[in-house]
Amino acid sequence: MADIFERLLKNYGPLGQHRERAHGYFAFPKLEGDISSRMKFRGKDMIVWSLNNYLGLANHPEVRKADAEGAAAYGLAYPMGARMMSGNSNLHEQLEAELAAFEHKEDAALLNYGYQGMVSIIDVLCSRHDVIVYDAESHACIIDGVRLHPGHRYVFKHNDVEDCEKQLQRATALIEKQKAGGILVITEGVFGMAGDQGKLTEIAALKKKYQFRLLVDDAHGFGTLGKTGAGAGEEQGCQDDIDLYFSTFAKSMASIGAFVAGDKAIIDYIRYNIRSQIFAKSLPMPLVIGNLKRLELLRNHPEYKEKLWSNARKLQEGLKARGFDIGKTDSVVTPVYMKGGVEEATAMVMDLRENYGIFASIVVYPVIPKGHIIYRLIPSAVHTDEDIERTLTAFSETKTKLDAGAYRVEAIPDMAEHN
Repeated sequence: MADIFERLLKNYGPLGQHRERAHGYFAFPKLEGDISSRMKFRGKDMIVWSLNNYLGLANHPEVRKADAEGAAAYGLAYPMGARMMSGNSNLHEQLEAELAAFEHKEDAALLNYGYQGMVSIIDVLCSRHDVIVYDAESHACIIDGVRLHPGHRYVFKHNDVEDCEKQLQRATALIEKQKAGGILVITEGVFGMAGDQGKLTEIAALKKKYQFRLLVDDAHGFGTLGKTGAGAGEEQGCQDDIDLYFSTFAKSMASIGAFVAGDKAIIDYIRYNIRSQIFAKSLPMPLVIGNLKRLELLRNHPEYKEKLWSNARKLQEGLKARGFDIGKTDSVVTPVYMKGGVEEATAMVMDLRENYGIFASIVVYPVIPKGHIIYRLIPSAVHTDEDIERTLTAFSETKTKLDAGAYRVEAIPDMAEHN
């Protein structure tokens, strides 16, 4: 019989295998100071493009005040227990009502975390007879929820509506054969890596030919898209066709928690059957109060979203003008695609941080194919024109070095030694 721990320690996984060299620098870095576009990393000032603080609310004075007053009035323990048993409050219900109204849905249910929430929603909705049809580039929380599904699931090529229809045909045929079950289609409002919006309008239009329900994860669209900031459904004019609208507080609201909104009957079903909430402690009151304040600011200050988009356009247009490939993004998420190996990417990241004061997240193999590098820049409403110009200059200069092969010969030090 094999020892489980022994097996795990022989293979730390595609990311874990680099832990000794990467920890504290490339993985699990520590940013210090007030959350903003400029923070400190290892004692050095950095322009930060790695934080999902879209509207700049993380360090907003009214938000800080609400958070502090909530903690002073209630502490972190209140309300104690799961919401169904002893952890409900008027303020929890107020936040749900305000979120539902904002998203033009009948009701909403709070969730403790976005990742956990999505996994649990898939679990509560689907039986072993149901079929899930989902986008190939769905977030990990959707993938994990689908993996736990005991029934069939069919994946369609990313944002390929024709392939989505093919999978709906397969799903429909299977359900007709087994004479039981229904279809749940899952996609995203904005895909967080590439920044492209999901084809919500086109997928929703398939309801005219096929019977299914549509669940949309709009973590990156909530607060950033649509006339009022209600998200990708509002942006594309199809919010009414989204049966369940899901988002997290971890992006535009710079907080903790999530919600799902839809018709009252189905939200009530979710509320009374979602195991991750029934058997977990209620969202603490300071977070509920803080999220109420964040939602108020999101609704009442459209200038935050306007500033975010102004910064995003300057960054994206500046990158394109300098010959960078930013793919098909039609959101504020800004990917930068380059060619190079892991060693080159590592050296380039170090150059940007140590010599240019630019902190940006990078994705390399095994997350993406060998020979490719993706930077993912996350603009916010608190970035300045100087932040953008310095970043564009840094990227231009380091890209020149990358193309010239300068990073191929640089030794990669063991950054863990300097932790």
